[in-house]
Amino acid sequence: MILLGVNIDHVATLRQARYRDESNTHGGFVEPDPAAMAWLAEEAGADGITMHIREDRRHVQVEDVIRYQEKRRTRLNLEISLAEEMVNLALELKPESVCLVPENRKEVTTEGGLDVVGQLERAREAVSVLSAAGIPSSMFIDPDTSQLEASAKIGAPWVELHTGSFARAWYSKNRGQPELEHLHRGMEAGISLGLRVNAGHGINYQNIEGARSLKEVFEFNIGHSIISRSMNTGLFEAVQKMKAILNE
Repeated sequence: MILLGVNIDHVATLRQARYRDESNTHGGFVEPDPAAMAWLAEEAGADGITMHIREDRRHVQVEDVIRYQEKRRTRLNLEISLAEEMVNLALELKPESVCLVPENRKEVTTEGGLDVVGQLERAREAVSVLSAAGIPSSMFIDPDTSQLEASAKIGAPWVELHTGSFARAWYSKNRGQPELEHLHRGMEAGISLGLRVNAGHGINYQNIEGARSLKEVFEFNIGHSIISRSMNTGLFEAVQKMKAILNE
């Protein structure tokens, strides 16, 4: 069975768009609450929760992670950059796992995989420090052999393959078949190197039809599409509820 990790970042994105200057991160008129939405995702069957604390704190805040951990039912996969301050923060928060990702202040969301080859020693140090604290770490990488080999070389127990190219190509005439085959080869290479292989980025309710054919995947981490669909499926009830209250 392929597991589903739910990325809750975009709940925090919505909150920060309106309330980023507030002193508190939840309660009163500050909403939505990322921790509460993470608990709800677990209740619905999520196998794990992913939260990305970025260096610029643009969406998820440290308090969100701490509050989620107080009542978590599954496990926390914390996404962070290779920056020393972020690795130290992960050591303090003690998630069940860490996924090391690239960060660019100008990007809207994470684009492309981490260059493990180009940052080999820094990545090795991060993996070693986290492992010593009992926190396994994965590399968020493109499905390229060199990046997979580098990830195995530094002792990462698993990787998460970036599926963004396939996700976009799904809407082309060939349904992203070349990109899907590239992912498949990358997954086979990863497994042959002794790595557990996860996948994610850009997967939605349409292209999952192709992505789920990647039987080598241990877990898909999906966020934006799930949060978007929750707005579609919940808007009807939300409008009805508000109108009913107005006319009680």
